Amino acid sequence: MQEFDRSLRSNRRHLLIGLAGASFALVATSILARPALATPQSAQELLAKLVKGTPKAGRVTIKAPEIAENGNTVPLTLSVDSPMTATDYVKAVHVVTDGNPAPGVVSLHFGPLSGKAEAQIRVRLATTEHVIAVAEMSDGSLWTATREIKVTIGGCGG
Repeated sequence: MQEFDRSLRSNRRHLLIGLAGASFALVATSILARPALATPQSAQELLAKLVKGTPKAGRVTIKAPEIAENGNTVPLTLSVDSPMTATDYVKAVHVVTDGNPAPGVVSLHFGPLSGKAEAQIRVRLATTEHVIAVAEMSDGSLWTATREIKVTIGGCGG
């Protein structure tokens, strides 16, 4: 009986040691194998998938701090100049960045009953990067704005 108890304790100890080792390996892998940052090219590729056509500069405004001391929560105000009537309104605003692990930030959908095409959001930014917003209008036209935000402490692990 004593031998059985000793064997059981030994097997349990080996199991716990194995689980601890596996847990350590998973944590170490997730820390060391960080995703690559988005690039201007990957941001443009994502926008090309989201909207069809070439956006023109104008009508879209991105209000954000020039320098964000902490990239964990950077306030952005997005607005699009539109009358928001039944025949002339903003359908969607897509926001991407060119320095985060994933370029897509948010897609906001509007309609004529929205009143105005404006939203306030907070984003995480990894490093100094460009925030790009593209507005899709009801007539099919595309409008864009870009804003560079300098980040001193990255919010996406940067």
